[in-house]
Amino acid sequence: MGNYSKWYHPYAINEKYSERVAYFSMEFGIDQALKTYSGGLGYLAGSHMRSAYELRQNMIGIGILWKYGYYDQVRQDDQKMGVQFLKKYYTFLEDPGIKFQVTIHNNPVWVKVLVLPAETFRTVPMYFLTTDIAENDYISRTITHRLYDQELPTRIAQSIILGVGGAKVIEALGGVATYHMNEAHALPLVFHLFEKYRDVQEVKKRMAFTTHTPEKAGNEENEVELLNKMSFFGGLSIEEAREISGAHGSHLDYTLTALRLSKMANGVSQLHGEVSRDMWEGNEGICEIKSITNAQNVNYWQNPDLRAALDANEDERLVQLKAEMKKPLFDIVADQTGKIFKNDVLTIVWARRFAAYKRADLLLHDLHRFFELINREGQPVQVIWAGKPYPYDHGAIGVFNRLVEVSHKHKNVAILTGYELSLSRKLKDGADIWLNTPRRPREASGTSGMTAAMNGAINFSVQDGWLPEFGRHGENSFLFPIVDTALPNEEQDQIDYNNMMDILENEIIPAYYVDRKKWVSIMKQSMNEVVGYFSSERMADEYYHLMYQNGK
Repeated sequence: MGNYSKWYHPYAINEKYSERVAYFSMEFGIDQALKTYSGGLGYLAGSHMRSAYELRQNMIGIGILWKYGYYDQVRQDDQKMGVQFLKKYYTFLEDPGIKFQVTIHNNPVWVKVLVLPAETFRTVPMYFLTTDIAENDYISRTITHRLYDQELPTRIAQSIILGVGGAKVIEALGGVATYHMNEAHALPLVFHLFEKYRDVQEVKKRMAFTTHTPEKAGNEENEVELLNKMSFFGGLSIEEAREISGAHGSHLDYTLTALRLSKMANGVSQLHGEVSRDMWEGNEGICEIKSITNAQNVNYWQNPDLRAALDANEDERLVQLKAEMKKPLFDIVADQTGKIFKNDVLTIVWARRFAAYKRADLLLHDLHRFFELINREGQPVQVIWAGKPYPYDHGAIGVFNRLVEVSHKHKNVAILTGYELSLSRKLKDGADIWLNTPRRPREASGTSGMTAAMNGAINFSVQDGWLPEFGRHGENSFLFPIVDTALPNEEQDQIDYNNMMDILENEIIPAYYVDRKKWVSIMKQSMNEVVGYFSSERMADEYYHLMYQNGK
């Protein structure tokens, strides 16, 4: 069983962070080898776990071991996107000997725990739960097969496994001072704690909650009767569940319930904190919503040679290294698409989850103008797209496939499959411009631009999420002018498109090809400033002081 059958860290706990904390997340992006994430939420959680290790915090992570991961993004015969579910096997996880039952749909389901030792990827100890064991029937085994399963009852069961199962892991390890829910997926945890303590205040003083969604429609809610049938409330009666959650209507809102049953909550950027406070204002009994801006782990993401050249103020070396860093990405482009990209050509990358509000195809709003842009005489542009749509979102998959069709016609346009941690790193290393086009204010934070900036890519972005705290147009980034969000979406898209193309044509491309001194200055300013505030060391410290220790 080893050390991890009890509360254990392979380091001396820093006395600044001595309170025991368990961090619950449906996904963790820790390493390319461990497929327990879909996108930004997981990347954020992974960086948090790494920085908690580096700061020697008294924390563990609680997640689910997805047997098939999120999905493997592959290509069909015609190069369009395909979805493949491959079984995952891991020899680096250890068995701490923890196994127990959780009730789902009034039936017992066995849960086994596997631990990722802290030393493996330099994270805090990570406890992953699985139902895919011989003691369970087939249906129960499938609960932990696919991250964000398309079937609602399965997703509800996944929440129960994470929340109640995670609580039982903690009980086996000796308890914690604070349970931190990263999003509200683990919500059954609060009903489990109420069943244990029979006092709402005893639950609240132990709960911290991070919300990532900037609009009410995006917050999960389900019918109270269905949740009750699924055993979401554990041993509580439906009346008790309604009473403590305030869900007296037909549906229970996960985020609102978490806000009512936590001592403290936070949004994930200054702007998102404001949006969240405005959005939930007037709801009875909610806790304070602070702002703790997301960040990423510098040691994991930043190229150390590039950093050394920056610190030594060696501009020539910096530019040379950045050009060399493009090669691994361009090798993937050649392998997947049969196209040879050039190191000395301005390379624009759009890479993130394919959700409609992120507007992956904004560049194609006017195809004629796009083709003129990428074929400018003497100042060509290379464009790369990458990202995973939700595997059952056929609209998003359609956008991806349209980009594939457009890319076939041009030697300097590529769309890549397999957007996971490894490809994400290469895209950031290889990008000159990191393009971010969400419809404001729907991006709660977004962190890909942080790690791109760490590696010499310049952000070109809508002023949403974390960017208003960082960006200064023409100094450390290029920024879209703010558009009136009261306008119809079509008008917002047209204005954003026009502004984007004007800035590309009149500022970005001339700076890259003509005013290299300005380009390098912006790149250096961006690299210097992003590691100051947008390192997850700052974020992990703030969570302890502002959330777990109540500002002490």
